[in-house]
Amino acid sequence: MKILQKDFALNQTGTAKLMAEEPDDVWVLYNLILPGDVVSADTTRKVHHDSSTKKNTASRVKLTLHLKVTCRDFHKDSSTLRLQGRNLQHNQHVAAGSFHTLSLEPNKPFLLRKNLWQNDAVQTLNDTTRKECSKSNSTSIPDLAVVLFHPHRAEIHLVAEGDNTHCTKVEACPNSRKNGKVSSAVFFRRVLAALVKRVDFKVLRGVVVTSEEFRAFAVSEARKMGIRWIEDNKTSVAVVEDGDSLEKVLSDPAVTALVKDSRVRAFRELWEMVCNDSGRACYGAEEVERAKEMKAIETLLITDDLYRNEEVGTRQKYDGLVKSVKDGGGKALVYSPMHVSASQLSQLTGVAAILRFPLPDLEVQD
Repeated sequence: MKILQKDFALNQTGTAKLMAEEPDDVWVLYNLILPGDVVSADTTRKVHHDSSTKKNTASRVKLTLHLKVTCRDFHKDSSTLRLQGRNLQHNQHVAAGSFHTLSLEPNKPFLLRKNLWQNDAVQTLNDTTRKECSKSNSTSIPDLAVVLFHPHRAEIHLVAEGDNTHCTKVEACPNSRKNGKVSSAVFFRRVLAALVKRVDFKVLRGVVVTSEEFRAFAVSEARKMGIRWIEDNKTSVAVVEDGDSLEKVLSDPAVTALVKDSRVRAFRELWEMVCNDSGRACYGAEEVERAKEMKAIETLLITDDLYRNEEVGTRQKYDGLVKSVKDGGGKALVYSPMHVSASQLSQLTGVAAILRFPLPDLEVQD
């Protein structure tokens, strides 16, 4: 969201010139713009022209409408917000007092006027500003590399905060396969070369591999090739022998410490509680809602599919849940579909919570 101009103060009349930059910003506007607010934006209207020599002709003209909003409708598929209301200012083509519709979408600036900028609205814009600053200051440089070995290939994944990328795949040559397994030094050398090519060792926190044989090979080759990072950081090259998937590797306790991603750590903590201390964790909409009512939620975990659901009622429900948890001093973590833990969280209904204190009877309450 871009705040192009603002002239308002808490609990006073004022205006803000805004522009959505991405689909999620349109949802923010849906919650920000309320009936009674005035929205001014450029639009086009079809105008008919009478002619004595020709049939009626029509053309589209550009004009500015000033609508006092009466209702609004959010369309997720098209990422648009449709506002209905009365036009307040007469112009050549639209009379004052007539009902019209405005559509707001990404990259369309508009002016919002509120008679009273309440705390919720001011906080919404402040949160938006903080998110933009966070995005501009963040980097997408991975801090962990994971090398998964399968019978005839290896996959290299790069892991950063909230982002897991399948970087490349290295296939074993047919003549390097012995007894159905790949063990050739030639293959290992190709995997190491692919890793070195795609990883910035200056910012890397660690490398995780699923083959002890490859780790030994990499350490040995590092001396010959002069790869100082591997030589100097042998303990940062971890091995997870039974890791046949990225999810399993990142859930290993030895790997969790190397990952900056708070979502990975939170899901592991949740899963351990579900298995060993079920009174400190809950999942499912009903249990989480009851935990929220008791102000017991320390960390909320929710999938993007629920938090940004296509059905407006569902989206409002979970948007309210996230807001309530944050207002109560808790954290809310949203898992995008591409996040490595998202599929596991979906298996737990898509919404779960780590609790501040045990609630062992939560799941048996009516």
